[in-house]
Amino acid sequence: MTEQVLHLSGITKSYNAGRANEVQVLRGVDLTLHEGEVVALVAPSGAGKSTLLQIAGLLDTPDQGQLSLSGQDLARADDAQRTVARRRDLGFVYQFHHLLPEFSALENVTLPQLANAVPEAKAQIRAEKLLAQVGLGARMQHRPAELSGGEQQRVAFCRAVANAPKVLLADEPTGNLDPGTSDQVFGALMDLVAADGMAALVATHNPALAARMDRVVRLENGVLVAG
Repeated sequence: MTEQVLHLSGITKSYNAGRANEVQVLRGVDLTLHEGEVVALVAPSGAGKSTLLQIAGLLDTPDQGQLSLSGQDLARADDAQRTVARRRDLGFVYQFHHLLPEFSALENVTLPQLANAVPEAKAQIRAEKLLAQVGLGARMQHRPAELSGGEQQRVAFCRAVANAPKVLLADEPTGNLDPGTSDQVFGALMDLVAADGMAALVATHNPALAARMDRVVRLENGVLVAG
């Protein structure tokens, strides 16, 4: 059986808690991700999937519930513990690439490794390997403005997995791309995930992309349901 890498249990989250206009976004979310599986998270806009990703990514805290990452209980961890866990075990991809415009594609993928104390030569070798893997071997020295939207997003994917995280969290990673480019870029993401055997939770509105993942969960009325 594959290793359980992320486990959420009974996660709740409200905004304006205790006030007349309190909004309960998550009402008891349970989710387990195992090593090597890719899970689609599907929900209408405003249903709370970004909130769930923020909590899973240790960028926000739940009101109640348990969260463990690689066996470590982190639901009530302090900021220092959460920062260490994010750097060590988590990768993030968003709808917009957020690349550093003054740096090349190679540098954008190398820098997060340097921030994680990886020696520069080793970091550059991994960055080159990742970029070649997604078809950007000839574009490594180009800055973001010199790359197409799909190429920029592939660089963002490489940056997200540069430190070989246990879990990749992606929030509408192909949402600003045309259908053809979206399909190609998603294929690159799947290849990267498979190569390192990480787990991935991918929020998407695209049913065709969701169908290509190992399983689908839907956020309905603040809880997750299968398919």
